[in-house]
Amino acid sequence: MLALGRLDGLTAVLPDPALFIYSYIRKEAVLSSQIEGTQSSLSDLLLFEKEGVASVPLNDVQEVSNYVAAMNYGLTRLKELPLSLRLLKEIHGVLLAKGRGGEKEPGEFRRSPNWVGGTRPGNAIFVPPPPDQLLDCLGALEKFLHNDPVKTPLLIKAALAHVQFETIHPFLDGNGRLGRLLITFLFCAEGALREPLLYLSLYFKQNRQRYYDLLQAVRLTGDWEAWLRFFVAGVEETATQAAQTAQRLMLLAGDDEKRIQKLGKPAGSALRVHRLLQAQPIISIATATKELDLTAPTVTTALKHLGKLGIVREITGRNYGRLYAYSKHLDMLNEGTEPLKRAPTHAN
Repeated sequence: MLALGRLDGLTAVLPDPALFIYSYIRKEAVLSSQIEGTQSSLSDLLLFEKEGVASVPLNDVQEVSNYVAAMNYGLTRLKELPLSLRLLKEIHGVLLAKGRGGEKEPGEFRRSPNWVGGTRPGNAIFVPPPPDQLLDCLGALEKFLHNDPVKTPLLIKAALAHVQFETIHPFLDGNGRLGRLLITFLFCAEGALREPLLYLSLYFKQNRQRYYDLLQAVRLTGDWEAWLRFFVAGVEETATQAAQTAQRLMLLAGDDEKRIQKLGKPAGSALRVHRLLQAQPIISIATATKELDLTAPTVTTALKHLGKLGIVREITGRNYGRLYAYSKHLDMLNEGTEPLKRAPTHAN
């Protein structure tokens, strides 16, 4: 809880939390989707959002883009609705709205059996509750989220709710991703975080087999304590890492601003482009022109100055439709987002 508090306190000192949150949400989307086997990187997602093209299978990067949309939708709706089964169905509808999974009944609880691992229920690693028991299980989970029958401390509630959601596996697809989103939504809904800055997907990815083993140990032997120890250690580690990353990005931006200010007359427009790059680490001249209400020649000149300072680099090698990356900023965000090499052993 102290680590969470320190992370939440950062939102008061960040010059503009939105600059950090834009990229951080996308990093989480990449990591959570990678756990399920997608090969999309953070750069792939940013390029897809800017250009509409992908260097990896389109379904992979579309899945990650859906995750960003589901996250943003859920955070917006939480201002109007409590965390509930209704809201989870709505978020699931956004999560599976396009691409792979679109035929898996987005926004609807499953009406047929599913299973985790294996080719059929008979050889599966785990078989969730059958459809006729689904609503009873989900109703109990919803009551638990609302502190019925007893109030549960937030960290414990988030840990137990995640296992229970994954065990119920209420949808035909997207359960893993939505179950990880549920953790962040809980922290925001209960006021532990003012901004969505804590995501456990990097921790789960780095400890993927242990993550699956502990979920299964709860189901098979009731070993909640081992799962809780793993979960709270992950919250502490992830909150500390997020705070450190935010501070490193702030220092980088501050150092670069000082260097830009020494440009003299061109500094004004270059600083505006640099600020945009903090929110969107990959931009085009057309994007910057529109976002900043500057002329294309002004943006082009600013990017040339930033390039000479080593702050940005052109990443397409083209003469037209060039894209520019805020290299060191992107490198910091990219830490840990290398796609996994082998397919997951756990259904999503």
